[in-house]
Amino acid sequence: MKIYIDADGCPVVDSTVKLAEKYDVPCIIICDTSHRIERKSAQTIVVDKGADSADFRLANMIAKSDIAVTQDYGLAAMCLSKNAIVMNQDGKLYTGENISGLLEFRAISKKIRQSGGRIKGQHKRSELQNNQFEESMKEVLEKMKKGSCE
Repeated sequence: MKIYIDADGCPVVDSTVKLAEKYDVPCIIICDTSHRIERKSAQTIVVDKGADSADFRLANMIAKSDIAVTQDYGLAAMCLSKNAIVMNQDGKLYTGENISGLLEFRAISKKIRQSGGRIKGQHKRSELQNNQFEESMKEVLEKMKKGSCE
């Protein structure tokens, strides 16, 4: 089991690395050259800057029962297809049951933006969101260590 972080724009890199270290799980940070993110107790893989280059590297590396942290629905779908556990920066798990709706929402939002419309952005990140992420990650790591979360 490894934890992969889609680190470009990820607000929970530090807490993920800290939890990976606590649970003795290898942690890999993947980012592009414009977001070089390095932490002492994690491996960093830097890919060329380009549309989805970090996403494709992560998707090619992840394996069954690994954990991915991403806010990208497309990457989440690719990781789920490899039987990985995938969560967003708020600790919400992506599943086979919810990913189709999320991908559809993404496609509709893109159409709205392309036609000149606006989609309301995210609110400023709160401490509650950080806590929810950490609790969710702890829960997943505990289940994985017990062998009951696949």
